[in-house]
Amino acid sequence: QVQLVESGGGLVQPGGSLRLSCAASGFTFSMYSMNWYRQAPGKERELVAAITSAGGSTRYADSVKGRFTISRDNAKNTVYLQMNSLKPEDTAVYYCNMKRVGYDYWGQGTQVTVSS
Repeated sequence: QVQLVESGGGLVQPGGSLRLSCAASGFTFSMYSMNWYRQAPGKERELVAAITSAGGSTRYADSVKGRFTISRDNAKNTVYLQMNSLKPEDTAVYYCNMKRVGYDYWGQGTQVTVSS
């Protein structure tokens, strides 16, 4: 079955960096676009970044453009989110997502806390 396992979250000071990873299994990873979402306390889940199946196209939420970079390694079935210049408002649980035939698959999430 489809499994998405995120890692790499943690506590970081404002201005710092983190790299999130999402290891995928149970499907042909190279055939699907992948997404990173986040959900802050009391807020709706929002799309942060997306990448097409071969990695040729990416898109970002306006709030993270220029600071975050999504990438993937199809040989390792892994998608990454490099987060630089982190701000307190980036604090959230970050989720890996894959959409297939109108169904959303989610990982368990990884907590990112940006605080001094």
